[in-house]
Amino acid sequence: MSRTTPNASASKEPGSAAQAHSADRFDVLIAGAGYVGLALAVSIADARPGMRVMIVDAAPEDAWQRDGRASAIAAAASRMLTRLGCWEEIAGRAQPIVDMVITDSRTSDPVRPVFLTFGGEAAPGEPFAHMVMNRDLNAALRRRAGELGVDIVQGVAVDGFEVEGATVSVSLSDGMQARTRLLVAADGVRSRLRDMAGIKTLHWDYGQSGIVCTVAHERPHNGRAEEHFLPAGPFATLPLMGNRSSIVWTERTEDAERLVNEDDFIFEQELELRFGLKLGEIHVDGPRRAWPLGLTLARDFVKPRFALAGDAAHGIHPIAGQGLNLGFKDAAALAEVVVEADRLGEDIGAIDVLQRYERWRRFDTVQMGVTTDLLNRLFSNDFGPLRAMRDIGLGLVDRMPGMKSFFVRQAAGMDRSAPRLLQGETI
Repeated sequence: MSRTTPNASASKEPGSAAQAHSADRFDVLIAGAGYVGLALAVSIADARPGMRVMIVDAAPEDAWQRDGRASAIAAAASRMLTRLGCWEEIAGRAQPIVDMVITDSRTSDPVRPVFLTFGGEAAPGEPFAHMVMNRDLNAALRRRAGELGVDIVQGVAVDGFEVEGATVSVSLSDGMQARTRLLVAADGVRSRLRDMAGIKTLHWDYGQSGIVCTVAHERPHNGRAEEHFLPAGPFATLPLMGNRSSIVWTERTEDAERLVNEDDFIFEQELELRFGLKLGEIHVDGPRRAWPLGLTLARDFVKPRFALAGDAAHGIHPIAGQGLNLGFKDAAALAEVVVEADRLGEDIGAIDVLQRYERWRRFDTVQMGVTTDLLNRLFSNDFGPLRAMRDIGLGLVDRMPGMKSFFVRQAAGMDRSAPRLLQGETI
């Protein structure tokens, strides 16, 4: 177990996390130090410095530093990170996505016709997304959390909790007992806290796994992202800094497990069949891993003094690359609800307050879950008539500038109903 202690200046302020830790009483206790938990803590502490916020995370101290994956950060999320004082630290290592092409073919097809292209600007001079290494994102959020006096405890899990009147009594695996007005589960799609709270989920397995790795190539990608719809599932190529790209490769689970266990030569041969040689010779740069894919939607997002956020509330297919950005929307929405309730003197853990967050986020997450499910079912097959219909549809969208602009803004998270932080505003 290790603790990230707030800096000295923060710990001297009344109501700081350091003082709160000694009393074991908090306003908000968050389980999970991924990007959702960190962004939520930073958002609350930045807008409401007097609130006491703590994060506990079961992973070892250096686990996040070993994460070699990258994520697509939508324009709205980068606005949020700018407002929170994190983006400047990230921007120099973030790769803008300047355009995107979509193809639909088999691996054996000699030609991969492009059916749909997107320009990469959500607004003039603002790319609709950036590719960011997960460890860079995590480092920036952790640095800001420390500045704001948020206490981060690593290697400690929540063993149990019980609502007792106006607080929640939380038992931690290191023997510590904490009390908090609000407990938030941001502990991933297999959330233990969600199960402890008795919240049921809607879930089905796609029989697919996502292979994730980084590829180095001879020629520059020029900021272009590509998504090839193949019979087994989408194969996405996402640009990273330098002559490198992040690969999100969907295969049937049994094939994915076989591929990640192959030697480098066989794996790279299979990869080359899908990646092609447009960027010259390629080789895998770093480890490769596979994750099972499915759709998971929580039936409830909140209980009295308890809320779900991020993958604990919803796990979706990566076909649209929106999982991380849905998590940022949760963090921004829950922070806004909590901060505004506290300003009004309301009980931040009361069910009527938390239901504002649930109403705000439920439709969007269900809509995105259903959309990604339909897209995966539509494109992850080799049925001839359906293939012809979807290719015609992609071609029609490509010839409709207004429709393409709408899709770009949606991918960028530019929604007027979005939380203030995602619009670049303060809470």
